Amino acid sequence: MPPAKKRPRTYDATRTRAAVLAQFDHVRGAVRTLTREQLALPALGEWTVRDLAAHMTMALERAGRAMELPEPAGPKPELALLDWPFSTAGEAAGIADHTRELAAARPDLDALYEETAARFEALVPADAGARLVATRAGTMRSADFLVTRTVELVVHTDDLNRAAGLDIPYDRQALAACTRLLADALADKAPGGSVEVRVPPFAVVQCIGGPRHTRGTPPNVVETDPLTWIRLATGRTRWAQAIEEARVSASGERADLGPLLPLMG
Repeated sequence: MPPAKKRPRTYDATRTRAAVLAQFDHVRGAVRTLTREQLALPALGEWTVRDLAAHMTMALERAGRAMELPEPAGPKPELALLDWPFSTAGEAAGIADHTRELAAARPDLDALYEETAARFEALVPADAGARLVATRAGTMRSADFLVTRTVELVVHTDDLNRAAGLDIPYDRQALAACTRLLADALADKAPGGSVEVRVPPFAVVQCIGGPRHTRGTPPNVVETDPLTWIRLATGRTRWAQAIEEARVSASGERADLGPLLPLMG
């Protein structure tokens, strides 16, 4: 019998909404300081820093657009929160095209950020957690879709920091939500209790089938920091590289997450 999956974690929509806005504001403040030379730097794949900065507004724009549309029919969401990380790979081509078009059409990034934040605040209320919204991958609860926005913003804040040599801060709640969702997605992908994955101070999950420990120190333990975990889960860093650079500690014969990563394409 396969290991039973645990009940999904729940998130407070009001706190998540505030975290999304806080992280977006951190990014907006940094984007204002970018020079022409920095904006032209390579960032992610074929994107420049300007392309990436424009793309980050889509995290909020999509939430606002989803709330503006009528609520989809149906009593239950089609897409659970833990399924979302695995649904993103097929969107890459369309997102890339939209990003290039947006960056070309909106050269004034500060105005774009201002309009996007205002639209999000106007369209996304703090109490709409149970409302269903339509996303590219299927209908989701609004509260769950807001959690996915923290992933988009935190992951790309890290991309922007590394590409442009910035030090944009991470809102603690946004970083926590992003870390927890990706850790829970790993446990959902490989349910079990033989390996304990620790990402202090935000997440501890057990995964991978096999003997389950009941007390004391688990025989198989993986531990890393939030940003390293996020980079592993999204393919920015490879497992072997993180081990070699001592950014991950892994003890026990089952403590190899390499075959399970990345979680997002």
